[in-house]
Amino acid sequence: MSGTPTIPSNEAQPDKSKLRRAITGSAVGNATEWFDYGAFAYVATEITENFFPEMGFAGTALTFAISFILRPLGGLFWGPLGDRIGRQRVLAMTIILMAGATFLVGCLPTYDSIGVWAVVLLVVLRVIQGFSTGGEYGGAATYMAECAPDKKRGFYGSFLEFGTIVGFTAAIAVVFTTESIIGDAAMTEWGWRIPFLIGGPIGLIGLYIRTRLEETPVFQELESEDAVEGGAGAALKDLFALFWKPILTLIGLVAALNIANYTLLAYMATYLQEEAGFSSSDADLLVIFGQVAMLIFLPMAGALSDKVGRKPMWGGSFIGLIVLSVPMFLLIGQGFWPAVLGFTVLGIVYVAQLATISATFPAMFPSQVRYGGMAIGYNISTAAFGGTALYVNNALIGATGDVLMPAYYMIAGSVVGLIALFFVVETAGKSIRGTEIPGTPESEAELAELDKTA
Repeated sequence: MSGTPTIPSNEAQPDKSKLRRAITGSAVGNATEWFDYGAFAYVATEITENFFPEMGFAGTALTFAISFILRPLGGLFWGPLGDRIGRQRVLAMTIILMAGATFLVGCLPTYDSIGVWAVVLLVVLRVIQGFSTGGEYGGAATYMAECAPDKKRGFYGSFLEFGTIVGFTAAIAVVFTTESIIGDAAMTEWGWRIPFLIGGPIGLIGLYIRTRLEETPVFQELESEDAVEGGAGAALKDLFALFWKPILTLIGLVAALNIANYTLLAYMATYLQEEAGFSSSDADLLVIFGQVAMLIFLPMAGALSDKVGRKPMWGGSFIGLIVLSVPMFLLIGQGFWPAVLGFTVLGIVYVAQLATISATFPAMFPSQVRYGGMAIGYNISTAAFGGTALYVNNALIGATGDVLMPAYYMIAGSVVGLIALFFVVETAGKSIRGTEIPGTPESEAELAELDKTA
């Protein structure tokens, strides 16, 4: 089609200012999301005492899981919408709901004040948070992938996951600092609210940044080629009819990813206190050390994936977790500094997955269904294996008495991930434009035709 705008080639120099805004806009929402999950996980003991004095930790773990139930429905709603009206618009909407729900958790009355209604309100806010998050991560990863240059998609995409660890680390740092200043009693009484209240202003900053973002060049090309047709319902129908194989593959990868992610990042603080005998402050400090190490290695892992490919990074991480999970969990039980080493080693091995999510997952789908495919597949698996990780790990230890059950759980997840990885198409350095699955011969032929007729 003569006169149609084209996406720059792999060798073209991207607009650095636009790329910086894309990175910041994507990462800040991700940081907001994971700040909330981190805050909830790291004040789980306080949440239990204030909202579940009768049910105990099981009530808190189930409430954490409930926030994930609506994520698939959120993905079904926001994903196809993002494939029709654009990535930027949907991302601006999701961050409003997400940050607002986080803030309101910090304002809730407790069980002692209004009884079971406190639990009801908490669950409602977690459901809202989960529904909005259903469109957040898939959109942020899609936006980042479509703005990054092909040859450096792994490196630039790793900064989205930088937001993940920054959000988690910021949450635990706020909890640790607050508890150190006001003490355990005050933390239980009112200090647990502080992390959630901070989530509101963070979300407003993210909203401001996202309203200033442009639409991705890949989506702009779709619109110019009239490839955006029909409503969100039509996009959803096409997605399940034509691209069910990459959805299933994505679900398998995300199952492995989330078992490791939520075991290491969300459950670890609870595990360190309940099973390894650490104090709350020591557990928080230990996790901070490990997560800072992960932050250092994230961009390195992303850049390495641009050179060796995504599949070797994922395969190496899965094999590493299979081999090292049990030895490192044994080390965690040997004292503070051995535990720092064990947790850090597992975190760095896991980083090979984390750093390459936004370069790998969006590239599994063609442009016209990318947001929907990413949001639906990711959130179905996250609801099943991410939101339940706290409860499953706690239940497995309770049922068996074996404190190594989280290690076994990660090993099982990694085996599933290796099976799913076999069906992934390598897309490192490949363009993700067009209406065919990237990295396939059909995609290469379509891109050649697009460039020839431009």
